[in-house]
Amino acid sequence: MEDKFSINVNLVDRYYPLKIDRKDEEKIRKAAKLINERVLQYKQRYADKDNQDFLAMAALQLAIKNLEWEERENDQTLFGKLVELTDSLEEYIQRQSVL
Repeated sequence: MEDKFSINVNLVDRYYPLKIDRKDEEKIRKAAKLINERVLQYKQRYADKDNQDFLAMAALQLAIKNLEWEERENDQTLFGKLVELTDSLEEYIQRQSVL
C-alpha cells in the first residue's frame, strides 16, 4: 500500500499542494527551504527585480550544481571501473609471467 499524503510547500510566499510519499517529506521540505534561501539572497542583492527573476536565477544555480554533482559521480564511477580494469590486467600479466 502506498504511503502518500498531502502537504503544502511554500516557495517564495506561494503555497503549492503536493501529494508525496511520506519518506520524501523531509527531502522536499529541505529543497523548498534551499530555494527560498537562494531567492532571499538574490532579493538582498538585486532590489529592482521581481520574484520570477529570483526564482529563475535560483533554479539556474541549483541546476548547475546538480549537473556538477552528476559529472563528479560519473567521473568517480568511471575511475572505479578503471581501477578494476587495471587490477584485472595486472593480475592477468602476473599469471602470464608465471607460465
